[in-house]
Amino acid sequence: MQWRLTKSESSSRNPWTTRFAPSPTGFLHRGHVASALCVFGIARALDAEVLLRIEDHDRGRARKAFEDAIDTDLAWLGLVAARRARQSDHPERYAAALDALDASRLLYGCDCSRKRLAQGLQGELASELRYDGQCRERGLDWRDPTVGVRVRLEAELVSFDDAILGPQTQSPATECGDPLLRDRHGNFTYQLCVVVDDHLERVGLVVRGADLTASTGRQILLARLLGRTEPPAFAHHPLLVDLEGKKLGKRFFSAAVAQERAAGVAPEKILGEVLHHLGLAATAAPLSTDAALAAVAAARRS
Repeated sequence: MQWRLTKSESSSRNPWTTRFAPSPTGFLHRGHVASALCVFGIARALDAEVLLRIEDHDRGRARKAFEDAIDTDLAWLGLVAARRARQSDHPERYAAALDALDASRLLYGCDCSRKRLAQGLQGELASELRYDGQCRERGLDWRDPTVGVRVRLEAELVSFDDAILGPQTQSPATECGDPLLRDRHGNFTYQLCVVVDDHLERVGLVVRGADLTASTGRQILLARLLGRTEPPAFAHHPLLVDLEGKKLGKRFFSAAVAQERAAGVAPEKILGEVLHHLGLAATAAPLSTDAALAAVAAARRS
């Protein structure tokens, strides 16, 4: 993995601010460690500030115990953010964003279920369901708390130069359709929350896993609709996979950091092995936090 960014790419991103943004819906695993190392390592090279954002917009699945474990695990790994934010502390900012979009007549209500979308003719694209626009002209009141809220996206191409993957071009209207901004249970969605938070928290650099690359175009468009004229820079790092080639995730309960910590595994062992799997260390030998972050910082290409 190599990345390319400079401190002076944009005056609006100087000084840089980036974020590590886990969801407290499960324990951190090594995939999260890989992402955190990329965030903190690139931040070190750019003299950037790291924000720890707890993304608990899904109120049905978020748990305080998982949030506490995130704090404990990061401290144990030696990864300390400069400041902290929690999405559930700011529901008013997401509601204000909906009002702003409504002022431009871009919102509509949607009562489509995920089951209906899964059974539709659009099928699956890039591991997600594309919304087919069934409710666009039905006139459902988006303020009705029993329906979801979607935003109309015009058909246009979005291009950005990813600091790791290189030049990218996406067509959000074709790839995902009109994004859901609030679900039928009243939860603001990931797509809305991260766009609003990154804007208001002055995040100029988004470092995250390659599985979220497909979200970038729609988030750039949504940010533009909400008044952000210059999007953040993006860097999508490779994912860690298990022996079957599957992404490590909560559903596999793969290498939960809390479990390894309780079993007496040293943090240096985890850091060294994660860096090796990212291709940033020649061996899986144990590494200190400082050495691991230095390896990520050194992966910058000219």
